[in-house]
Parts: sequence; structure tokens; C-alpha cells
Amino acid sequence: MKSKYSIAVVVCAICIIQCTGQSKEPANTGALKNRADSVGYAFGYNIGEFLRASGVTDVPANMNTDMLIRAIKDATGNQKSLMTREQCAVALNTFVSSKKTESLSKNKAAGEKFLAENKKKSGIVALPSGLQYQVIKMGTGPKPTPADQVQIHYVGTLIDGTQFESSVERGEPIVHGASRFIAGWNEALLLMPTGSKWKLFIPSDLAYGDQGSGPAIPPGSTLIFEVELLKVNP
Repeated sequence: MKSKYSIAVVVCAICIIQCTGQSKEPANTGALKNRADSVGYAFGYNIGEFLRASGVTDVPANMNTDMLIRAIKDATGNQKSLMTREQCAVALNTFVSSKKTESLSKNKAAGEKFLAENKKKSGIVALPSGLQYQVIKMGTGPKPTPADQVQIHYVGTLIDGTQFESSVERGEPIVHGASRFIAGWNEALLLMPTGSKWKLFIPSDLAYGDQGSGPAIPPGSTLIFEVELLKVNP
């Protein structure tokens, strides 16, 4: 069976680059001595961009780059493939799965260390569930019940400070059922008087767990939210 996997990667990668319309200043054009260098680098960079967009952020240390080049030559030269499409899929899925497991372990360990140190700080309240919070402003209004609708402003970040979402920047608070958020929010909201602004430190098992949420929230991530409870609608 002739595999077109390598061609598909290149075509998809080129489409991604062209569609995004993004350009970057070259780091060092002196490394490119001739047209052959430029073409080779362009193909490689496009493949790398496609892989990064698919969640692969580094080249496997044990990957045989000679085989990568051979696969490209076989595909572009219409030569017989060494692997079926199914075998290619298994190899790639195994790699992505191993990277996800590695990332999960790393993120969970970092989150546990962060929370252990954070709860020692002044003003931090640690609950039996593992949720931690800090009161920025204590409101005086009623606390929500699980059946209530709540209006909220929030900013969400990873423990390294990377912001992944903000209703404040959008300029529009969210309105949602008080018991229909991630578990850490559900627990905290029922403790917050209306008008309060708290900083929540949420372990991964009370957030998005081992799956994470899209590219912005990796698997096993401990999350930090600044949450302001603006209004409660019974």
C-alpha cells in the first residue's frame, strides 16, 4: 500500500501557515546558504508548525530523522511505503499518548507542590476537598443556593501565570447555574456572599481533571481564578 501520510502532513501544514497569515522575522538568514537550504528549511518548518498545532511541542529524542527524510522521499516519489496508514496511525497515537501521560504527571506534581506551599500563606483558607481560596473583597449580599442563577466576572490562569480566559477582558459577565460549573467553582460559590471577590486555587480533580480542556488547559492542571459574584437570581 502506498502511504500518502507524509504528503498530507506537508499539505496540511502549508495550508495552516497560509491561512493564519502570520509572519515572523527570521532569526538568522546567514544559516541558509543557497536555494536548496531554503527549500529544505521551509518544508521542515511547515511540518513542524503543523505538528505543533496538533499538540506536539518537541521532536522525540529517539526519532530517526533519516527515516523522516526517507518517508518524505518515498511519498513524493510515489514509492512503496514501509508502513500502512493504520501502522502510521498506531505509531503516532502511541507517541501522542505517551506525551500526554508525561505532561499529566508533570502537571499534577507541579500543582500538588504549588498548593502545598500556597496554603501556608497568610489569608489562604484550605478546605477539606482540596480547594483553597483567598478573600479579596467580602460582600454583604445573599449566598447562592445550588438552584440559583449567578452573574459572575472571572479571570482564569494556570499556576505559571498564563491567562487562558477572562470575562473581564470580554467586558461581559457570565450568567449560569450556581451548581453547573467545575466542582471547585460549585463549592466556592455557595460560600460567597453576593458582592464578594475571591481568588480560588483549584486542584485538577476539582477542575478539568486528567483530560484538561482544549489546548489552553493541559491535562492535570491546577487552576487559579479570580471570581467576583455580581448578582444572584433565585
